[in-house]
Amino acid sequence: MKEEISLRNYQEMVDEWIRTVGVRYFSELSNLAQLVEEVGEVARIMSRTYGDQSFKSSEAKQDLADELADVFFVLTCIANQTGVDLTKAVRKNFEKKTQRDEKRHRDNPKLRPESDPKPEPKRGNFDFDIA
Repeated sequence: MKEEISLRNYQEMVDEWIRTVGVRYFSELSNLAQLVEEVGEVARIMSRTYGDQSFKSSEAKQDLADELADVFFVLTCIANQTGVDLTKAVRKNFEKKTQRDEKRHRDNPKLRPESDPKPEPKRGNFDFDIA
C-alpha cells in the first residue's frame, strides 16, 4: 500500500516536478487559464455522466478522477507560485465554513425532505490533521 500524501508533501512534489520535468512554472495568468480549461473538462464529464447530455460516439472514455487530479495539480501550481500554504489555507477555510454555516444548512428546508424532523444541533471536534 502506498503512503498517504499530505497537502504539504503534494505541494513539494509538484514544485519538484515543475522544476525538473516541466522546466519552470507557466505564468500565473497562464495557469489560471489552464485551471479553467481543466475545470471545463470536469464539467463536460459531469454533464454527460450525471446530467442530460450524452457523449458523442467518437469521444473516448474520459476519466473523472484523472481530470480532478489535473485540476488539483494546476491549483497547486498556482498556490506554489503565489506563496499559499494549502495546509494552512484549508484549515482556515474549514474553520470559516464551520462558523458561518453552523446552522445555515441544517435549518435550510430545501436540504431535507419535508417528512424529516429538524435535526438536533451537533457540535463536532474539527481539530484534525489533513493528510
